[in-house]
Amino acid sequence: MTRARYQQVSLQDTPYYHCISRCVRRAYLCGADLVTGKNFDHRKQWLVSRIKTLAAQFSIDICAYAIMSNHYHLVLFVNEQQARDWDDAEVVKRWTALFPRNAALVATLQKNNYSKAASRRLQQQISLWRERLMDISWFMRCVNETVARQANREDECSGRFWEGRFKSQALLDEKALVTCMAYVDLNPIRAGITDSLENSDFTLIQERLIHHAKKIKNRSYRQHRLLTRRTTKHLVGRQSGGKQANLRLMSEMEGVADKALPITSQSYFDLLEATCKVLHPQEYSGHRITDTLDEKNRLLNELGITAESWLKSVTTFHRHYSVAAGSESALVHFHESRIKSGVSLKHPHKWIRGVNSSRLLYGSS
Repeated sequence: MTRARYQQVSLQDTPYYHCISRCVRRAYLCGADLVTGKNFDHRKQWLVSRIKTLAAQFSIDICAYAIMSNHYHLVLFVNEQQARDWDDAEVVKRWTALFPRNAALVATLQKNNYSKAASRRLQQQISLWRERLMDISWFMRCVNETVARQANREDECSGRFWEGRFKSQALLDEKALVTCMAYVDLNPIRAGITDSLENSDFTLIQERLIHHAKKIKNRSYRQHRLLTRRTTKHLVGRQSGGKQANLRLMSEMEGVADKALPITSQSYFDLLEATCKVLHPQEYSGHRITDTLDEKNRLLNELGITAESWLKSVTTFHRHYSVAAGSESALVHFHESRIKSGVSLKHPHKWIRGVNSSRLLYGSS
């Protein structure tokens, strides 16, 4: 049974969420359709542009994305404090940029500011819009509805484009966050579409590598190839299509507990590069690469994740957790928070999905 989104999202527990949206019937409506012979890869760019445009207006940052042929992944950071700090004019400016027709309502209420009822109504609207501008449901709705309308208009048809509601998953600690980001960034490699991060089109890891390469004067051959690839032109040059969110550096990302995330761009690149070699072990044995991950990756050591657990997580993350991912203690705390907030569970004190997987992957806590 589906649950209301407020029962799955708790900003008090974590600002990070993993979201997935899938095309109807899992059809290849964003890639190459083998039945009709048509190619819809241009729709992937629609999604990337729309996501960035919305992130520039919402108080939501993109930590990772991967646009696949029949679904897409997002890792979102809800910046609640930023939204609370906006003044009323900023909230109105951002909301009316997304929904221009609401500007007429604001203008009417402001003209009648001598009326207490009009002033009260305006404050109510601004308060509502402020909440929506940090709401992942509204963010995903604005992404999916726009792309669905564009696709149906192109196909000259009507009806569903997306399979149903998007799936969301709370990321309760740094282990879950970094693991889920890697899981999303490695999607094209895991699916066999490509064997390198540079060729992982329509992913944020490719964009991070481009951003890193643009700052280096003496570029390597791989970096030069990345900046000159035809499929990355929309990322290398100036991006069109209105205001879009800037790339948030790994070093600027906050941890779940409001501490600096123990990660740099280079350490994250190195970790994913080593993981790629495991997923495509042409010249390496699995045991040797596992040892390399254990001994040479400071990031895994700082996070307290073994190489074996890391590989299981980045390949089968979706199988281990349901509405939340994290350590055993974090899952228990999140479960208790949901019960206190009024979520009705059939067996509230019997079973917490994901606890056993968390013990296997990260140990007891």
